[in-house]
Parts: sequence; C-alpha cells; structure tokens
Amino acid sequence: MAKKKFSKEWVQQHINDPYVKMAQQKGYRARAAFKLIEILDTEKLMHKGDIVVDLGAAPGSWSQVARERLVGTGGVIDGRVIALDLLPMEPIAGVEFLQGDFREDTVLHQLETMLEGKQVNLVISDMAPNLSGVGSADSARIQHVCDLALEFAVNHLKPDGALIVKAFHGSGFSQIVESFKRHFVRVVERKPKASRGKSSETFLVGQRLKS
Repeated sequence: MAKKKFSKEWVQQHINDPYVKMAQQKGYRARAAFKLIEILDTEKLMHKGDIVVDLGAAPGSWSQVARERLVGTGGVIDGRVIALDLLPMEPIAGVEFLQGDFREDTVLHQLETMLEGKQVNLVISDMAPNLSGVGSADSARIQHVCDLALEFAVNHLKPDGALIVKAFHGSGFSQIVESFKRHFVRVVERKPKASRGKSSETFLVGQRLKS
C-alpha cells in the first residue's frame, strides 16, 4: 500500500510541478532543461560557435537548450551539438545524435570520429546509472559514470573548456570532487532551483584544464 501511495503522491507532485508546466509551455522534453539553463547563466558558459558534447542526452532537453544557445541567423546552428545516449532519441534539428553505450570503446571512437580531431568547448552530462538501492554499489556506479565523463573531457576539451556533470551527495561524492580538482582550475557545486529539494543530486562544474 505504501508504495502505491508514494507513486500517487509522486504523480501529484509531478503534475503540480511548476518546472514541468514551464517545460510543456516552452516545448522542452523534460524539466531538466531548467537545471542546465540556470548553470549556464550562472557560470556564463556556452556561446555561439561552441562545440558541445551532450553525454546521456535522451530524451534531449539539454540538447534542446544547447541548440537554442547556438542558433544564429536563419535558424542555423553556429557551432555544433553532438548528443550521445544508450537509448534512442527523437531528432532535434541541427543536433547530431549517436546511439550507443558510452562505456564501450567502439562508441567512443565513433564519437571521436564525429569530432574530426576538433577540441570541444563544453561537455555536459546528465547521465545517471540505474540505481539498485544498495549504497556502496550505487556510489561506485555514479563514480564510474562521472569518471568516464571526466576522462572524455580531459582528453577532448580546449584548455579553457568546461565540464558539467550530475553527481549525487553521499558515499564517493568527495572522491569525485577531488578528481575534478586534480584536472580543473575552478570547480564549483551547483544545486539549481529546478532540482527537487529532496533529491541528493548536485551538479559539478569544472572550468579550465590544468596544464
């Protein structure tokens, strides 16, 4: 019974969520769009001409935001948005999509081929692993996903580039922050207003690679 009550409660919350309503009004595929918007505005990230890689992109709200920021005159993207996800994603005009598992070398090579040797201005990752509810296993999975995004960023970012990843407070979080600090000059934690209060999610922003 409790579980049923919880799911009913969640549905009610979701329906009444102002960010869900705003997402519907603005045509975003998920309320997560507003989390990225707030981070980009606060940190003054993403500009016309940028190359942006969106890891774990589906359903595509972060790619939608990236596209909006880069669209120039005549509705053409000034820059590039390359999105990747294990799941299929409905097309977004001007966004290049690669379906595959980011943990696999072959998929990573495909992504590198798409980049044509060019360095990236911004890597964004809203990836979250499937959580089991077992604390130690989940923290290891979260850390692995963040490490993958960090490794990709370190290898492909321009020196003044930036990385935004979703992490979760709890076991292993401090290690993720430490690894960010090893590679970036500036590391900040952001909890956007659109992030639900009960959620332990926190976004880490790393800027400017250490030489």
